[in-house]
Amino acid sequence: MPDRLTISAVATTTTATVDDAGETTTRPGGAVAWLAGRDWVLPVVLFLAVRAIGVATLARFTDLRGGSLSASLSAWDGKWMLAIAEYGYDGVPYTQADAHGYRDANTPYAFFPGYPYLVGLVADIPGVSVLGAAIAVNIVLGAVAAVGVARLGALCARRMSERPSGRGWFTDNLRARTRVSMLWNENPSPTGDPDPTRVGLIFVVLFAAAPMGIVLSMAYTEALFCALAVWALLGVLEHRWILAGLMTLGAGLTRPTAVVLIGVVMLAALLARRDGPSTWIAFVLAPLGYIGYLAVVWHQTGSPTGWFTIQTQGWGTEIDWGRSTWDFVNYSLVNSSEVALVATAWITVATVALVAVAVWERLPWPVLVYGTLVVVSIGASSGLMMSRPRLLLPAFVLLVPAAIALARSRPFTQAWVLVAVVALSSWFGAHMLTVYPHAI
Repeated sequence: MPDRLTISAVATTTTATVDDAGETTTRPGGAVAWLAGRDWVLPVVLFLAVRAIGVATLARFTDLRGGSLSASLSAWDGKWMLAIAEYGYDGVPYTQADAHGYRDANTPYAFFPGYPYLVGLVADIPGVSVLGAAIAVNIVLGAVAAVGVARLGALCARRMSERPSGRGWFTDNLRARTRVSMLWNENPSPTGDPDPTRVGLIFVVLFAAAPMGIVLSMAYTEALFCALAVWALLGVLEHRWILAGLMTLGAGLTRPTAVVLIGVVMLAALLARRDGPSTWIAFVLAPLGYIGYLAVVWHQTGSPTGWFTIQTQGWGTEIDWGRSTWDFVNYSLVNSSEVALVATAWITVATVALVAVAVWERLPWPVLVYGTLVVVSIGASSGLMMSRPRLLLPAFVLLVPAAIALARSRPFTQAWVLVAVVALSSWFGAHMLTVYPHAI
C-alpha cells in the first residue's frame, strides 16, 4: 500500500487556499512536502528515464549515420545558445547566421538571454565546457519541470472531479464513466475518478515523451521555459502570487511565447485582487522580463520594434493568421511522401484536437487559456513549419485530459500505451535530428 502511506504522510502537514469559485486547494507544507517521495522522486525518475531513452535512441541514430551525438544535441538554435553563453551577444562569431544566411551585429538579439546566460554562469565553473553546462542545466531544469508537471496534473484532476454537477461534461458523465471504468480498472473508484497522484505521474511521462521532447535534452530553451511556465501556473492555481510573478518574469527572459503566460498571470492576479498585495506584486512582476528584454533590443537597434524586425527578416516569423499553417497542413497531408512533413502536419492537427478536448473537459481556466493561446500563437504565425512540434511543446498542459483517461485504465493498458508513446517520441526526435535536414 505505498500510495496510501505516502499520501497519508503528506497529509500530516498541509496548507489550504480557497479560490474565487470557492474551490479549496490543499497542498503539503513544510519538510514533509519536501521529503515526500511521491512528490519529488518518482516524477524526476520517470522524466530522466524517458529522456535517457530518447538520448540513447539519438545516439544510436548518429552512430549508424556517421554523425556526432554532441553535434546533434547542439544543432540549429543550440549553436546560437552556446555562442551567446560563451561570448555574449556582441562576441558571437560571424559564422553564425540567420535562416537566410545573413548576419549583422543585431542578429544574435533574436534569441532571449535567460537560457544562454544561465548556461554561461555554469560554464564559468572550472573544467565545465559550454555544451556540458547546457546539458547539465537542462537535466536539472527538466527535473524541476517534472515535479511541477506531476503536481499540476494531480491538481487539475482533483479540481475537475470536484466540480458540482452541471459545470462540465467531465463531471456530468461520471456515472457513465464509472460503468466503463468497472470494465477497465482492477480496483475502480466508486466515483469513477482516477487517483490524482497517478494522473500526475502519467502526465510527466507524456510531457517527457512529447513528439519533440528530445529538445528537453538539447541546448535549447524548452526545459527552462516549461519549468518556469508550469510553476507559474501552479502559483496561480494555488494562489501563491509571488511565485507566479517571479516565474513569469523569468519566462519573459527566456522566449517570446512568454507573452501568453504573462497575459494569463496578469488576468488571474487581477481577478484575485482580494487575496491582498501579493496579487498586485505578481501583476507588476509578470511582464518585466519580457518588456525589459524588448527594451534592451530597442536600445541596440534604435527601434521599439527592433526584436520583431530581427525575427521577421531573419527567420520569416510574423503573424499571418494561420494561412501558412493551413497551407502546410493541406499540402503535407495531400501531396507529401516525406515522413517528417506528414508527421508534423498530423502533430499540428492533433494539437488543435487537444485544445477542443481540453475545452470540452473544462480544464481549470488558467491552464486552458495558457495552453490554447500557445497553440493559437504558433498556428497563427509563419516561419519554418518543421519547427512546429518543438514550438508547440510548451502547450503540454493540454495533455492533462489524456493523462486522466489513461489513469482510469488498467495498469497493463497504461504500461503498453506509455511504452508506445515513448518509443514513437524517441524515434521521431532522432529522425528529425539526423535524417530530415531542416528539422527545428
